[in-house]
Amino acid sequence: MAEMIKVSTKEEFDKIISEGKTFVDFNATWCGPCKMQMPLVHMLAQKTEGVKFIDLDVDLVSEVAQEYQVMSIPTLMLFEDGKETKKNVGFMDPTKLENFIK
Repeated sequence: MAEMIKVSTKEEFDKIISEGKTFVDFNATWCGPCKMQMPLVHMLAQKTEGVKFIDLDVDLVSEVAQEYQVMSIPTLMLFEDGKETKKNVGFMDPTKLENFIK
């Protein structure tokens, strides 16, 4: 079981994604689809073993969003040992979310 990790700096982000499997939810407080996506991501985090989950507000940590060319939100990304392995732009239903993380 994992909890969402709120990231506030690029350094913190880089350290967390550097080892193992990490799921990143790029979002913003003003984004309607992000608000719909967030509870689904939290549920997935609670029932998934061996994966870290990052909640990243693009307005607070914009340099990370720019580095990974996040132009639209929500954007979901999967990293393994610091390398991006998957990316999805837009809302995902629970089934697609579970398949995305596999």
